Amino acid sequence: MFLQERAADQISERLAEVNRRFTRPAIVTPFPDIWAQCLPNATIVAEADTLDLAAGAHDLIVHALSLHWSNDPVGQLIQCQRALEPDGLFLGVLYGGRTLHELRAALAEAESQVLGGLSPRVAPMAELRDLGGLLQRAGFALPVADCDSVTVTYQTLTNLMHDLRAMGEGNAMRQRHKAPSQKRLFSAASDIYKANFINDIGLLSATFETIFLTGWAPAPTQQQPLRPGSATTRLADALGVAEGLLDSKNPGKDSGT
Repeated sequence: MFLQERAADQISERLAEVNRRFTRPAIVTPFPDIWAQCLPNATIVAEADTLDLAAGAHDLIVHALSLHWSNDPVGQLIQCQRALEPDGLFLGVLYGGRTLHELRAALAEAESQVLGGLSPRVAPMAELRDLGGLLQRAGFALPVADCDSVTVTYQTLTNLMHDLRAMGEGNAMRQRHKAPSQKRLFSAASDIYKANFINDIGLLSATFETIFLTGWAPAPTQQQPLRPGSATTRLADALGVAEGLLDSKNPGKDSGT
């Protein structure tokens, strides 16, 4: 559970930087024992397709490391947005697209060699550049998406697999192979992993990219973007440079006019 604990600590740090006191928080999580320590007075909401959240009931909602497994991530965000009071805060944390890229590559190459094809073994995860757009689609104001990456080391591929099972991150995809995997598949994957993703002291490297989503329920008191064309100061004046037209034949230079 060290990654859950790490994410909970990072959420606590982010909340400490917000100049607000939240009195009606809720946390969506399958691991309440860990996340309840982050916000002791929070309502714990079980992970489900339909969340047990009443409209406008909370001033803070934390979606804690389960959004990447959701069948409908946008639907989850919309439910959270509707459950917030005006100007309520949403914080989401999930694994991003670079998570376990080493394991994906090793399993894909091993499966091609041993079985002559590929099957879904590591769930697809969203990229950072796409998630800010999902917050906007869900109706959040002032959306922000940022990430934190950590490299964890393991002695063997088996140790990594055991850890993934223990943290509830096993393969739950409907299209996965249901038959037991052949031993030679994981033997080949282990050899490929060791050949490509080993650190200076001989340990296997596994990347976990954690993405943090921040958004606010819309409220009339929030900062609003200006209308396009309403600027009263030129960018060139703000930067203290001469304004010029780009040379279409050489985009790296201006035309001097």
